Amino acid sequence: MSADDPKDLAGLQRAGTLVAATIDVLERAVAPGVTTGQLDRMAAALFASAGARSGPIITYGYPGSICISVDDEIVHGVPGSRVLREGQLVTLDVAAELDGYHADSAITVAVGEASPEARNLIAATERALATGIAAAQPGASFRDLGAAIERSARASGYSVFRSLTGHGIGRGMHEEPTVYNWPEPSATARLTDGLVFTIEPMLGAGGARMRDAGDGWTICTADGSLAAHAEHTVMVAQGGPRILTRRDAAL
Repeated sequence: MSADDPKDLAGLQRAGTLVAATIDVLERAVAPGVTTGQLDRMAAALFASAGARSGPIITYGYPGSICISVDDEIVHGVPGSRVLREGQLVTLDVAAELDGYHADSAITVAVGEASPEARNLIAATERALATGIAAAQPGASFRDLGAAIERSARASGYSVFRSLTGHGIGRGMHEEPTVYNWPEPSATARLTDGLVFTIEPMLGAGGARMRDAGDGWTICTADGSLAAHAEHTVMVAQGGPRILTRRDAAL
């Protein structure tokens, strides 16, 4: 959506602050012995206390309040009885609706101490996200944005998963436009002031092929290699992109 109306921007910021605060709480709770279901219940309680609802549930009937993906799971991992172990990677993908406005953000964190390979992948994914956000300037094209993300990923020695993208967001969890993580030739539309969307690079330590985990939701790397995902909800503005899900602003 385009947040030209101050009322819309304020609503998006409230939703973004809730999402950021939820991720902050969950990140601190990630530890060996914790189950993904426990993390999901924490998110559900935070949503309920704020009068918010899970974006995945109300949009898709998803079987969890948030998506929690582990190790080779790229996106849409379903929370449940899985117990986290030292050294694993966990992606917390949080989307919430508050007072009619949606926000969406994701972070990949290590469970305890992670390997250098895992830490490098997380750092590269965060860099790719930062690079994409920096490219979200008025007048740039979505192709420019995608090119910046893929360039950053390749410079770090990683690949992006083509077919997994960011998206417009606002009154709905998923809106137009599609926000590519690569220089898609058809993505010629220009970024305009007030436009709100997610930027969410998903990087893999191995090949870029994917597979369905068989549960109807989870998407994994085809070769079993590690994956990481980082995401923010962003608004295009003349003074530079505004991150509506900044975690430091939610503390």
